[in-house]
Amino acid sequence: MIAFEGPVIVTGTDTGVGKTVTTAAIAVHLMAKGATVEVVKVAQTGGDDDAATANRLSGAPSRCLVRYPDPLAPVAAARRAEAPLLKLIEVAETALACPADVVLLEGAGGLLVQIGEGGWTMRDLAAELGCPAVVVARAGLGTLNHTALTLEALSRRGVEAAVVIGAWPHRPGLAEIENLQDLPGDRLGWIPDGAGDLAPEVFRLAATEWLDLGGTV
Repeated sequence: MIAFEGPVIVTGTDTGVGKTVTTAAIAVHLMAKGATVEVVKVAQTGGDDDAATANRLSGAPSRCLVRYPDPLAPVAAARRAEAPLLKLIEVAETALACPADVVLLEGAGGLLVQIGEGGWTMRDLAAELGCPAVVVARAGLGTLNHTALTLEALSRRGVEAAVVIGAWPHRPGLAEIENLQDLPGDRLGWIPDGAGDLAPEVFRLAATEWLDLGGTV
């Protein structure tokens, strides 16, 4: 079981796997245990506002460090916008300066998507901070390979990690059911598909039942 204290990276096996809703659920769970939590969306691309979504669902203070208009990987989106790139050391310093007990740092896309100057990734940020990572994975076909590759990439840099299924279907099929047995890594639980559409008060009541974060706070 990873320790939820100080910075914690929330990354994914791919884009659209449910990182933001998972981040919000983790925040709710930790706050229910008495921890203070801040959510930091490292880089936002396209028209979504993941920090606002995390705040709406969880009530935790949430902010975004940089926004780019095109729905691309952050480095590509910054290039098209002729905007400055985030520096790894500055993001790490921002995370360490947060006064909250736990700082949830949500990435963009999958683990090895280039975020900022020099092509650094969320894996590089986790290694720089010496912090663990939560990997948000899909439920269906393909997730075993993608999750194993993501966990292996983190392990190569000495980053501890655990897995959350980001959108568990209401009517799981054969692949989803069997994947529960075979999904690699330590598992913290799963988030029901559509959880992000719940009213905040309903989300906060239910979120503590979806995850098992241990007694690390």
